Amino acid sequence: MINLKSLQSKLNYQFEDTSILETALTHKSFSNENQNIQSNERLEFLGDAVLELVVTKYLFEKFPDRQEGYLTSLRSALVRGKNIAKVLESLDVLEYIKLSFGEQRSNGSKKSYIQANVYEAIVGSIYMDGGYEVASKFIFETVIPTLEGILEEQAHIDSKSHLQEIAQERFNLTPTYHLQKESGPDHSKQFEMGVFFFDKLIAKGNGSSKQKAEIEAAYNALQEIQKDS
Repeated sequence: MINLKSLQSKLNYQFEDTSILETALTHKSFSNENQNIQSNERLEFLGDAVLELVVTKYLFEKFPDRQEGYLTSLRSALVRGKNIAKVLESLDVLEYIKLSFGEQRSNGSKKSYIQANVYEAIVGSIYMDGGYEVASKFIFETVIPTLEGILEEQAHIDSKSHLQEIAQERFNLTPTYHLQKESGPDHSKQFEMGVFFFDKLIAKGNGSSKQKAEIEAAYNALQEIQKDS
């Protein structure tokens, strides 16, 4: 049984309707094993849109002299799956995620794409329960503070362009991206893309669109290249 009081304290938000919070924590694997229990996919779909809007507005106002390309790269870094997965981990709520027995055995709560999806679903649940302002406040308390680290690490630099430059310079090749897996209903698709050097898989990435998954894959490939250099 989920201790909702403890969980809401960690989220710094008290729900009027706690059932929506429980839904936000319900991975589709758990829903598949338990009939009549709704998964968090619809809330994830909503939360993704709210997160992008809040972050976009914040960056638009914070950097009045910056052009669209720069703002887009910062937004991509802030809402990137790995970034919001780290945010969810920092909230210490992984134990509350409802997973199937199979996902539990494979440490599903440690998978970054599941963590990212749950974070977005929580945003969606807060938005549905309390409205835009409280959802925005939650994002400002959790995701926006990661901007400083992103700027310090230059994690906002276009990962795909950066990877292409390195690949051409070091290996005289152009990275290619191929779909590895596609899952979820039409309204909440999840894509896994692989980035390849010739026929060799370098890294994978997940996202709610192929473009997002490619960016994640490129970012992960850069991390792998840095380890080997």
